[in-house]
Amino acid sequence: MRKFGLIGYPLGHSFSGKYFAGKFAREGIRDCSYQNYPLETLEKFPDLISENPELCGLNITIPYKTEIIKYIDDTEPAVKDIGAVNVLKIKRSKHKIRISGFNSDVIGIEASLVPFVTEQIKNALILGTGGGSKAVAYTLKKMGINVTFVSRTRKKNCLTYEDLTSSVIQKSDIIINTTPLGMFPDITTRPGINYSLLNEKHILFDLVYNPEITSFLCMGQERGSRIITGLKMLYAQAERSWEIWNDDSL
Repeated sequence: MRKFGLIGYPLGHSFSGKYFAGKFAREGIRDCSYQNYPLETLEKFPDLISENPELCGLNITIPYKTEIIKYIDDTEPAVKDIGAVNVLKIKRSKHKIRISGFNSDVIGIEASLVPFVTEQIKNALILGTGGGSKAVAYTLKKMGINVTFVSRTRKKNCLTYEDLTSSVIQKSDIIINTTPLGMFPDITTRPGINYSLLNEKHILFDLVYNPEITSFLCMGQERGSRIITGLKMLYAQAERSWEIWNDDSL
């Protein structure tokens, strides 16, 4: 039995297990299983690998997409530019274990954004500075869109939420939430921007997918903004993960 799964903490919000269970059932895949592995600390990661010899691949979610890199033997080239990993491929031979890192978030983000991005889209605000934000920035820059990060605390090359003036919001064509705010069970939370400044010219994209319509997206929708939920990204990156795990050339 080949085992796959998800690591992060907490994992009560995750749909990945359900998604892969459905995929295995639909496609008649009977030699695989997928389960959540909630790790309160990433220091437990080596034990997880050694204690589960049938584990062939993992997805990585909040808050470990950046920190996991120190446990990886090699990565695909894009990871160097992104600085975050969300897929691990685990190869075992005799007494040796080799772990390779990939980022399938880029595929999911691109699939979500392409239907909405036109030549008129020039500027994006990325709310949050974690692993997901890095994949978003990488993808937007490839599309020729200028990116500005927003953090709760003052950091180099970042705005804070207090810096988000009317002018900044009005010049931002896309606003992307890469924070866990709004995620189940805390569904009433959302990033602290001035939502009254939003209008039909804005596009709001939330990487949170549970619930599908987050408080962040709802506030934009009420003001006529176009919204992109996190579900399409989830599905696209999950399928890319499956391709990576089953590609013998990787």
